Amino acid sequence: MEVTPGAEKFIVGNSSDYDRAKEVKEFDETKGGVKGLVDSGMVKIPRFFYQPLENLQNSSSNTSGLDIQVPVIDFDGYESSRRMEIVNEIRKASETWGFFQIVNHGIPIAVINKMLEGIPRFHEQPKEVKMDLYSRDTKQRVRYYSNGDLHVAKAANWRDSIACEYIDGQLDAEALPPVCRVEISEYMKCMTQLRDTVSELLSEALGLSSDYFAQIECIKTATLVCHYYPVCPEPDLTLGATKHSDPSFLTILLQDNVGGLQVFHQNHWVDVPPLHGALVANIGDFIQLISNGKFKSVEHRVLAGRVGPRVSAACFFYPSSMNKFRPYGPIKDFLSENHPPIYREAHISEYLAYYRSKGLDGNSALPHFKL
Repeated sequence: MEVTPGAEKFIVGNSSDYDRAKEVKEFDETKGGVKGLVDSGMVKIPRFFYQPLENLQNSSSNTSGLDIQVPVIDFDGYESSRRMEIVNEIRKASETWGFFQIVNHGIPIAVINKMLEGIPRFHEQPKEVKMDLYSRDTKQRVRYYSNGDLHVAKAANWRDSIACEYIDGQLDAEALPPVCRVEISEYMKCMTQLRDTVSELLSEALGLSSDYFAQIECIKTATLVCHYYPVCPEPDLTLGATKHSDPSFLTILLQDNVGGLQVFHQNHWVDVPPLHGALVANIGDFIQLISNGKFKSVEHRVLAGRVGPRVSAACFFYPSSMNKFRPYGPIKDFLSENHPPIYREAHISEYLAYYRSKGLDGNSALPHFKL
């Protein structure tokens, strides 16, 4: 990606007369998000969205001539004849990529299509309709916001989000926005079923019993985050999502057909091409921690685009409410004299507190928990 000529002086550091905190505060108080900026007709993005130059370099997928593509795993037959084949494919993908796409996962295409229609329907409402839900309080079960790390990040991302927290899989549907209530409710019913399937297959891929993850209740609470990435007038200066790994145990993502998601693999940014009806699974930091590094939580990002808007729904799975202060550490079966623990024990609340304190700064939170 080429950086807009003359923009370098703005991307590298702030000048003495620029009050970033004031500009961020004013933006946040509008409760209009990035979509509000676009609706205002602005053609120059605010300076606090400018990414550091190192984040923008090599922003295009540079894998021409290389046989590199994100694994696609067909779940058809996972309950019978092909189960071992699928488990082996998941093991290989989780050890080398940390990412894989799932097809024939059992979620009806009608449910997926309606979900992809419901997300923009919420975000494209007038600001006055959405602003009552605008909040940075992570204890609020349903909230709308722009950039969860807005006040701590070095640069903001070009996206708005609505988060719905299903504690132990439960959330009163009446708390959801009416404009997409049915779509989210139906999608999450299906997501709970898929969670159980992926949980079993991941457990077996680690050489554990199929109910291991269920027993330790590590992926029982879900936070569904529906992202909206408006068209960006200056996509060379910012990103839809800065490089990061997920703090969850597991993330299952639904993306539309616009594209822009990339995963970092073998020192290359590799596109995760949209496949209609497919879902993207990625290993979270906590599976890397408890597997003692056997499965990889890999960095990924989203490019800002000139076309769109782009929408996605990321379902982050965490421990049950009863286990949010339970210490999770490397599984004892994976440890030996030759393979000592890499990470210390940590509970998910501690991990998330650290993750949120540093924002999406381009660095993984896992090294902070290394022994």
